[in-house]
Amino acid sequence: MSGWEVLSPGLQTTVQDQGRTGWRHLGVARAGALDPHALALANRMVGNPESCAGLEITLQGPRLRLRRPCRIALTGAAVQAWWDDLPLPMGRPIRLPAGELKLGAIRDGARSWLAVAGGIGTAPVLGSRSTDLRGGFGGHDGRAIRAGDTLPVDAGEGPVRRPHFPAWWIDLDDPWTADRHVLRYVPSAHPAAAALGLQRWRIHPDSNRQGLRLDGAALPAIGGGGVSEPVAVGTLQLPPDGRPILLLADAQTVGGYPRLGHVIASDLGRAAQLRPGEAAHFEPIEPAQARALALRHTHRLARLRLAIAQRQ
Repeated sequence: MSGWEVLSPGLQTTVQDQGRTGWRHLGVARAGALDPHALALANRMVGNPESCAGLEITLQGPRLRLRRPCRIALTGAAVQAWWDDLPLPMGRPIRLPAGELKLGAIRDGARSWLAVAGGIGTAPVLGSRSTDLRGGFGGHDGRAIRAGDTLPVDAGEGPVRRPHFPAWWIDLDDPWTADRHVLRYVPSAHPAAAALGLQRWRIHPDSNRQGLRLDGAALPAIGGGGVSEPVAVGTLQLPPDGRPILLLADAQTVGGYPRLGHVIASDLGRAAQLRPGEAAHFEPIEPAQARALALRHTHRLARLRLAIAQRQ
């Protein structure tokens, strides 16, 4: 029998890929990994196309029974990982025999990503294997995995007696997004947009993959209850209570709340690592700065892809 058996699911472990595109005009969210680049690099390390599905792990990881040898890679925040009680590293491809893979607590962040050679072969829905938790479709039955589930993994690794991994690794720390507590945004023309950056906020416990709710002194919610307009991943909304929401991958496609601006794309990966109760500060920047930061981020990812390719 092939596949991975879920012995325990972790806090919230979902099947994700690069997201569901081309359907927003019908109200379908993007979904996908909250840090698509982290999952893409994990896929690169195991020899997959970047579009393959893997696991997104939140705060506490699962225990999985691997029925066949496989090759995996872990990226994102540091997560405790063992194969039959032998510690495993992050940021490099790991060949594993059949056995038990245990992923424990995530340290210094909120999420990690696991890729396996060949990908996780759940059925595509609207062109993606990503789990849309709000819509209840995609991934594994449209939900987080549960104990007793079997994940379709058709691993093709040759015989392996013990875990094996190379001496090289990729540096998972992004020098331009090292401090996850600072999020840069391009302000809108809303009167409260500039005030967003004048105080420190805390991540509210009600945050999820749809959005980060911010807790702090309320901003003046001027112009609330307007006509619904398109929103995107990274949009900062201001609800009537004056406490902003940063929209993430599972966010709706339209909304009537005023918009304070948009967090730049290269900082959304750090937003995915903010834990409930942690502080967050928003730094306003100009569109030209946002474009320059996006270019630098793209260049760094390109260098990492080349470095991985040269070692495979």
